[in-house]
Order: sequence, then C-alpha cells, then structure tokens
Amino acid sequence: MERHEIETFLTLAEELHFRKTSERLALAQGRVSQIVKKLERQIGVPLFERTSRRVALTPAGRAFYNDLKPAYDQVLEAVSTAVAAGRGIAGTLRVGYSTPWCGDLVVRAGDAFRAAHPGCEVHFREIQLNDPYGPLRAGDVDLQLTEFPVDEPDLAAGPVIISEPRALIVPANHPYARRETVSLEDLAAIPLVPIANAPDHWLDHHYPSHTPSGREIPRAPAATYWQETLTLVAGGHGAAPAAARAERYHGRPGVAFVPFSDAPPIQYGLIWSATGHNARARSFIETIVRTPSA
Repeated sequence: MERHEIETFLTLAEELHFRKTSERLALAQGRVSQIVKKLERQIGVPLFERTSRRVALTPAGRAFYNDLKPAYDQVLEAVSTAVAAGRGIAGTLRVGYSTPWCGDLVVRAGDAFRAAHPGCEVHFREIQLNDPYGPLRAGDVDLQLTEFPVDEPDLAAGPVIISEPRALIVPANHPYARRETVSLEDLAAIPLVPIANAPDHWLDHHYPSHTPSGREIPRAPAATYWQETLTLVAGGHGAAPAAARAERYHGRPGVAFVPFSDAPPIQYGLIWSATGHNARARSFIETIVRTPSA
C-alpha cells in the first residue's frame, strides 16, 4: 500500500466527500475515485458506500480506519522527530530568566516550543541580578531573557521582547509615596539601592549617578538579592527603580510603587554566547518572538 493511497483513504474517511477530499489533497476528483477503487480491490471488500447524495464508511471501512489512523499518525510523528533531530531541534534547551514576568513568558513559549518539537525538552532557571551572566558563561543555560542593555563582548543580544514602563519603589511613609508620579530629577533627593556586583554599564543605565540636569544621585549600600532590595527600601534605606509591573509580583507592606513620568521603559531581550547558538536556540527565539507577553 502506497503512502498516497493511505492518505487518500484517511482523508475521504474524514471528509466523506469526494470534492473536499480532492481539494485537501490537491488531486483531481476522478483521481481520488480511482485510488479508492484500487484500494478496495487490493483489500477485497468495499470501504465506502456511495450514492448520489452521500458517502459513508462501510463497517469494514470503519474498522480499517480505526486501525490505520493511529499507526499512520505514529509514523508521521516518527518522521517529524527524525527530521527535527537532523536539524538539531532535539535534546534539551536551557533557558534562563531574570524576573517573574520574563519567567511567565519563557514558560508559555516553552510550552509552544515543546508542542512543535516533541523531541526537545525545555528547562528553566531563574538568574540572580548579582550574577546576571555567570550561568550563561558557565554553559548552565543556552539562552536568557534579561534586562537590556547588555554590553559584553562575549555575549550577543537579540531583539527586544518585553518593554515595561518604569516605576520607583519608595518607602510607604516617604513623601514620594503620596505622589502620582516622580521624575528623574526627583532621584537627587533619595538614595538608590543598587544591585551588588552588577556590570557597570548595567548600573549606569538602571541606577544613574546623576539626574538629567547633572545633580548627583546618592547611593545607598548595595543589595545582593531582589528581596533584600525590597527589605532595605521598606526599612527607609533608599529607593529602587523597577518595572511598574513588578508591583503585581513584589508588592508588600512598607513599600510603594510610583510611576516615572519621564524615564524610558525597561527593555528585556534574549542573550546568548557570542560564539553562536544551535538550532534549538534559534527555533526557541522564533517561538518566543511570536508569543504575546501578558
């Protein structure tokens, strides 16, 4: 039995209509009829009942369909898996993320990626801001969705995936907490709590040393982890910039999130080793670009 015979039988069994079957298979309607008649001669029993008004499976045709369809689907899946493996889209892909909202998007994209490539597993890992590129450089992750900018000669960056309005986290009893917005100039009046060990170019962008007019922005002692940042801010030791969306994930007693009126958004994108990435990573990048962020 040839593949085109199997496909013709299965399609007609599903459509129960010769014209629709011919359109799905891009075959002439007469060719569909010829293939079905030949198949029935080979098997020795009618597979379809045909009248001028309807097409229906015979009991033998129904039994044949029930046995053949799962086996045919299994063959197609095996072929798809083999093709994916040949292209390198198999094995395990390890993806890092730096924030909960990045993690949400990475997991949704991972679900879509696994559905398209059943031979590939996706593992996820949260990356701490005090060592933002260490796991990537160590080979512990293949890709990472993280805050831009990234200005590291051994790392490559892809397109912006998420763009979030910026807010300032301040103590709940601070005068800024009662305001609708703050500006970059307001940072001159409250120290920022930076992240310890973060790259200089990253700190300069997210924790500037001067306001746009040139006024100095004071610095508080650095925090090692994000929860430590929130604790220091709640205790009145300073403020911290963050994505406005962070309030949904990190809102807690003692702090307030106040939107900036003039700060640029925080942008997040994928990064990987500058030496290149494999077919798994390239396919995942294509998938996450198509995945909407919540």
